Amino acid sequence: MSPDLIKTLVLLLFAALVIAAAVKDLESFTIPNWISIALGLAFAPAALLTGASLGVIGISLAVGLAVLVLAVGMFALGWIGGGDAKLMAAASLWLGLKGLAPFVIYTALAGGALALILLALRSAWLRPIAHAGPVWARRLATPGEAAPYGVAIAIGALAAFGLHPGA
Repeated sequence: MSPDLIKTLVLLLFAALVIAAAVKDLESFTIPNWISIALGLAFAPAALLTGASLGVIGISLAVGLAVLVLAVGMFALGWIGGGDAKLMAAASLWLGLKGLAPFVIYTALAGGALALILLALRSAWLRPIAHAGPVWARRLATPGEAAPYGVAIAIGALAAFGLHPGA
């Protein structure tokens, strides 16, 4: 198999998993554990297939662990959900040290945009329109409801991975 095809398949796997996390978070406000587990388990084989050195893989594992520790702290403070914490850590594995800063920045920007969208959706003007839709749209439009931050994490991860695939 050609190296370009392998890199494309790795990109597709990463993208499919983080997009699945975003979609599940939008519809249920949860991110299934299997998605973060699949991202975590697929990282090392994908990195090896794309030619990453053992040193780079080790640094990426350290980055993922550090992000997990920080994200669990954020979860403990009630800032994010447990699924968000696991998804951030699993995505960080794939992004490594070079992709970490862009990931944080893009995720924060996407989170800000998500907050603005939710504020608009939860306004008295748009809420009736959302309440005419499916259950997940009604929940998104409910004032005081949580935010599906997995969407922002997925956007940040995809944007950062586009810059630093395979870190």
